[in-house]
Amino acid sequence: MMPIITIDGPSGSGKGTLARRLAQHLGFHLLDSGALYRLTALAAQKQQIDLSAAEVADVAETLNVRFDAAGAAYLDEVGVDSVLRTEQTGAMASQIAARPDVRAALLARQRAFAQAPGLVADGRDMGTVVFPSASVKIFLDASAQIRADRRYKQLIGNGLSANLAALIEEIQARDDRDRNRAVAPLIPAPDALVIDSSHLTIEAVEAQMMDFIRAQGVV
Repeated sequence: MMPIITIDGPSGSGKGTLARRLAQHLGFHLLDSGALYRLTALAAQKQQIDLSAAEVADVAETLNVRFDAAGAAYLDEVGVDSVLRTEQTGAMASQIAARPDVRAALLARQRAFAQAPGLVADGRDMGTVVFPSASVKIFLDASAQIRADRRYKQLIGNGLSANLAALIEEIQARDDRDRNRAVAPLIPAPDALVIDSSHLTIEAVEAQMMDFIRAQGVV
């Protein structure tokens, strides 16, 4: 069976960085599922469709997106990385991610990323809904304060303005939406390795992940 590694967790837990590192280390394909929701939100905004409208599911189903070899995202062949990772886009993505029709529209597109020699899938329901039979399931967490601190430093480092108190509020609000939505709530799969990255380096977390992956016989 082709190996699939899922890494789920809340915003700012480090799952995106670690998913990229693992995919590069193992030579696997990478699925950034959160980017698909962000891209759907941007596409709906571009078409002036209200995010609560039924048409958003149609946008998700017909999404014209691609990722280049470096992971850069293109919507309708226009690079959108500069707006893809903003807090505003993330909030819009969280809003539409709570909708069953949008999630259903993106399900087949996400599963299509599973190609040889293997896949590392990063998201919030990769191990519970999208790839429930994955070879390895990991759930990465961290406190809201730590995650806000990380985001604050990232924004400041990129020359953008940021307010730490506001970031904490936004992260807590997003956590609440993700964990309490009726469809595919943010919870660890029963057989997932749960890692709290709050006080660990990226290297230490990656080492734990690789030990678990080896223990499952994937590499």
